[in-house]
Amino acid sequence: MRWLQSLTCIMLLCVFVGFPRTVQAVEPDEILSDPVLEARARTLSAGLRCLVCRNQSIDDSNAPLARDLRVLLRERIVAGDTDHQAISYLVDRYGIYILLKPPVQPGTYLLWLGPLLMLAAAIAGFALLWKRRATDDEPDPGLNEKEMALLAPILNSEEPQ
Repeated sequence: MRWLQSLTCIMLLCVFVGFPRTVQAVEPDEILSDPVLEARARTLSAGLRCLVCRNQSIDDSNAPLARDLRVLLRERIVAGDTDHQAISYLVDRYGIYILLKPPVQPGTYLLWLGPLLMLAAAIAGFALLWKRRATDDEPDPGLNEKEMALLAPILNSEEPQ
């Protein structure tokens, strides 16, 4: 019975150690003393892309540039910028690529419509393939009499091997 308790403890340990957790890269010296401003900063930084890691927010990234962006964002918030002004400042400085969810505008149409265009192309390709396959299933008409006459001497001749 003791082995069952040990096995249970080991399984629980594996579950809790292996259970995925969100990792915040925000360091203690970056955290603002005002909890309201810190909550705003966390919300905004969750929507900003780390320019080094590319698919991580600056809130999750340990890259030095992400740290600089977090500090810059907090400086803008403490200076009195609204959420829109702080984000606009960073977009003006680093480009629209810094946004994890860029707005729909002429510069991002391909980003937003690209998956739909690829899906439409795939459906059209499969439809074309299906149509070709349907025409390939028609029976072969065979050889006509002229072709049979040309092949008869070849088929009737016996060649030594």
